[in-house]
Amino acid sequence: MKIEYNFAFFDEGSKREIRRATLKAIAIPGYQVPFASREMPIARGWGTGGLQLTLSLVGKEDVIKVIDQGSDESVNAVNIKKLITATTGINVTEAMEEATIIQSRHRIPEVPLREGQILVLQVPLPEPLRYYEPSEYETKKLHGEKEYSGVWLMLFEQIMSYGNMSTGADHPVMVHDRYVMAPSPIPRFDNPRLNCSKALILFGAGREKKVYAVPPHTGVISLAFEDFPFQTESFRNKSCRLCGAKGVYLDEIEDQATGKTIYQCNDTSFCMSRLNGKI
Repeated sequence: MKIEYNFAFFDEGSKREIRRATLKAIAIPGYQVPFASREMPIARGWGTGGLQLTLSLVGKEDVIKVIDQGSDESVNAVNIKKLITATTGINVTEAMEEATIIQSRHRIPEVPLREGQILVLQVPLPEPLRYYEPSEYETKKLHGEKEYSGVWLMLFEQIMSYGNMSTGADHPVMVHDRYVMAPSPIPRFDNPRLNCSKALILFGAGREKKVYAVPPHTGVISLAFEDFPFQTESFRNKSCRLCGAKGVYLDEIEDQATGKTIYQCNDTSFCMSRLNGKI
């Protein structure tokens, strides 16, 4: 028996509620807006927050791209695409330039975002102060007072313990010189791409029931000290073994034949586009 769904799965009232929260998030860059997170046919922690944003915003003329850890063909990405297309009938693409909405888990694509595009990032832990303050009431007060000494202390302790800031991913950022924000567990390599992006960037945390945003052309600065500046992962003198790309985020892979470390583009569609001569 065929089951009929409303366009984009949700009823219209649910879409309006999520859109209202999204509009407030856009109006106050970096501010976490609570919303009534819906039950989804996928488990929380598998991208329900980002998926709810996508389903509330998608229209019949949109083209969707979904990536997970840089791959268009991971289990999570494939299943999210199936749900979106089954309930909307819209087109799916792997080409960044064709997509109007890009939903991503833990990566910002290598191809620069353009005006008119929306990047939706899935977020497991939206509160950057949670590492040292368990109370939601207290974190709201700290944000309201712009009291972020705990974040600076956390980064200072990392330097004292390890000689540098050891945030491998989800390095905290300051948005529009007002709110400290968790950029989702993207690698440090992707943090600079948040700054003055041409596209609208949305963040959805389904389990934590929060939405926040970085509007186009908004200043986003990674937190760092004057004598310990922010540094991204270094791939100096490294290139992709397939397409030869340099200056991109690379995966380290052990060659089973030689035991040596080889490098390959993390963004699989970017790599294939280079191999096919499209970019």
